[in-house]
Amino acid sequence: MFNSYKTSPFFDEMFTSEGTPKPHYQKFHEILSQFKEDELKEKHETAQLSFLRQGITFTVYNNNVGTERTMPFDFVPIIISPEEWKTIEKGMIQRTEALNQFLEDVYHDQEILEDGIIPRSLIEENPYYYAKQVQGINIPIKNHIFLAGIDLIRDESGKYHVLEDNLRNPSGMSYVYQNRYVMRQVYPEFFAKHAVETLEHQLSYLYEAMLDHAPEAKKDKPFAVLLTPGMYNSAYYDHVFLAQQMGIDLVEGRDLLVKDNIVYMKSIRGLKRVDIIYRRIDDDFLDPEAFREDSALGVAGLLEAYRHGNVAILNGIGNGVADDKAIYAYVPDMIRYYLGEEPIIDNVKTYLLSKEEERKWVLEHLEELVVKNVGASGGYDMLIGPHASKEEIEEFREKIIETPHQYIAQPTIKLSRAPAYQGEKFYPCHVDLRVFVMRGKESRVLPGGLSRVALKEGSLVVNSSQGGGGKDTWVCKDEGGVL
Repeated sequence: MFNSYKTSPFFDEMFTSEGTPKPHYQKFHEILSQFKEDELKEKHETAQLSFLRQGITFTVYNNNVGTERTMPFDFVPIIISPEEWKTIEKGMIQRTEALNQFLEDVYHDQEILEDGIIPRSLIEENPYYYAKQVQGINIPIKNHIFLAGIDLIRDESGKYHVLEDNLRNPSGMSYVYQNRYVMRQVYPEFFAKHAVETLEHQLSYLYEAMLDHAPEAKKDKPFAVLLTPGMYNSAYYDHVFLAQQMGIDLVEGRDLLVKDNIVYMKSIRGLKRVDIIYRRIDDDFLDPEAFREDSALGVAGLLEAYRHGNVAILNGIGNGVADDKAIYAYVPDMIRYYLGEEPIIDNVKTYLLSKEEERKWVLEHLEELVVKNVGASGGYDMLIGPHASKEEIEEFREKIIETPHQYIAQPTIKLSRAPAYQGEKFYPCHVDLRVFVMRGKESRVLPGGLSRVALKEGSLVVNSSQGGGGKDTWVCKDEGGVL
């Protein structure tokens, strides 16, 4: 099966550099070797069809035209040893705690700016900083980050780095569950012999964390809803799944109204008071009276209800100021400043192009670097220097010169790879891992997370909108991962 499979010059999740399976993959490899080619092909097709039948899709927009797609699924899981997972878990709790303290500070006393740890201009010129709307508002349990999605990568030595923080509306948790469901249905042979951390009860923890944010006056039996932009949103499946699993109402802006600074849901029995809104709508569209006047997705008067402490909005308004790609460069400093600790999992080296010296060096080395727009996501407006044409490099050079503060640059890391099975063969593909941190009165990390894979051979882009797929992620209960 793996005769022509090559690991070098990358770190491989499954194989050593000599081509032998790593200890926590040995049992998986042994079972895999027993499958015939026809069986693998049939199982692969069954898995893809399962996603289609269940309507597990996302929407890709191109030239304002939306196309429904299923997330391509690859059955070779990413298996994480218990020791490595312990480090990830601690590192993610540490990072989100520092980021939350930063958000609380920036929207209140601004001590980190006064002390010169982060340049004030990076905050005040940030399009996601909503000082006018939310400066000084006290929110339940002082927690701005209810759910974080932190993207991790491994370099050529196997060391984890944080690639990106997603603190606004991180999506993908539903795919974690569906990847596991399809895997158990189509490949039950693997689970009979592996001791894998279960995903059961995790959505109960998410629900409990959500209720922890109930306004003071409504601590007893608070009523929560999930606010979606609607079925045309690319992550709508995610919204439906989470609302169903947590047993809360899925609503659109037109289902809610604000009266005397209290939010109500319209129902066939009349109006029902809403205490917590887990929103999957961007800040700009939440309230046409406070943000974009042309928004038909939000609820007029919502911000005033929030200001009066009558409703909790999760994640917090204005979180984008903390997951901006330029602010990302300062997160290790935040950890030291607020927690007095060294980062457990560090950043990728980042060049801030608003700094003249760094910009000058980057402009001379564009063909070696990755350049990203600080406000973009999903793999858009990004240059991968070693894979770019001369025209693309020149285009980015002009963009950087014109608006340097809008871009950051990073070295091209040799992202770790793992085997993928597509088109009747195994070949190595680059992977990353989105880890979900759930925060209420306690912080918990979903065991595993969403492993994303760049299924196009040689591609570095794992985003589903750019042709990437998903893998199940197993956290072993013991070092061998074997029952």
